[in-house]
Amino acid sequence: MTFSHTKTCPVPVQIIPPLNPLRVFEVAARLESFTAAAAELGVTQSAVSRQIATLEGSLSTQLFVRERHGVLLTKEGRIYRDGISPAFAMISAASTALMNPRAEPLRLRIYTTFAAKWLIKRLPKFQNAYPNINVRLSASVANVNFASEDIDLAIQFGRGDWRGVEKKLLIRDVIQPVCSPRLLRRYPELRSIEGLRRQHLLHSHYRRKDWTDWLTAADRPDLLTEGTLYPNSMLAYEAAIEGLGIAMGQLFLLKDDIAAGTLVPLFDRPLTRQLAYFALWRRGAVKNRKAAGFVKWLMQEIDLQNGVI
Repeated sequence: MTFSHTKTCPVPVQIIPPLNPLRVFEVAARLESFTAAAAELGVTQSAVSRQIATLEGSLSTQLFVRERHGVLLTKEGRIYRDGISPAFAMISAASTALMNPRAEPLRLRIYTTFAAKWLIKRLPKFQNAYPNINVRLSASVANVNFASEDIDLAIQFGRGDWRGVEKKLLIRDVIQPVCSPRLLRRYPELRSIEGLRRQHLLHSHYRRKDWTDWLTAADRPDLLTEGTLYPNSMLAYEAAIEGLGIAMGQLFLLKDDIAAGTLVPLFDRPLTRQLAYFALWRRGAVKNRKAAGFVKWLMQEIDLQNGVI
């Protein structure tokens, strides 16, 4: 009798940390404050601190740096926040729909970088203002097709020349080089554009013309180098934060990072291009109350960031 021996591939172990500390981390990371997280969750600050310590122990990873005047996310903490925040937004939306079956779903198509860098941290304000609208997020860089996809509203980037849609301009594309403050201290020659000559440029796959357009506008196309190409802007920005090079930043989406001091804009030469983020919906569709409410709220948040209101 013979036996055949076949090798079996080990099944990957799924790592799911304790869910209550995970939820506390999501709030604390979104607000970047244990005090503010405690207020939102209705617990004490020490309870938040204990839950974060439990999660860090479970993951064997430090997520926050504790300082006398507050806390700062570590590199790992930022990456983890950006990874789990969309999941918590979807869990919240699904729970809202289950508990309030009369809540209307709003199916929103959005870019991952726009969601992670700007929208997710502001969604709780929308949910408080419009409790009867349940936002369901999906992420894609492909152009939306309202005829074949079950989408109410999309946020897309371009020149605004899409066919068969209604649109509302949200944010004009203003770009400028950004780097970590550590890199700027290490290379003071970056106070001038010529300092780019010996620096590593970070490119985004979906925005590969950013550096070309900016350097051309600055009359320095000779400084363009291949550098490193990242799959999306969010990863390019994380690489810049870690000092791996200089990224071409979308100033609106990076305002929080610039205010926190994790990124520094260089050369004071922003370039406004004939591109923008737009809200899109199906042309000729009956006026959609939930989509109209979301676009109105978006414009209010954008005006608030721009200091208009």
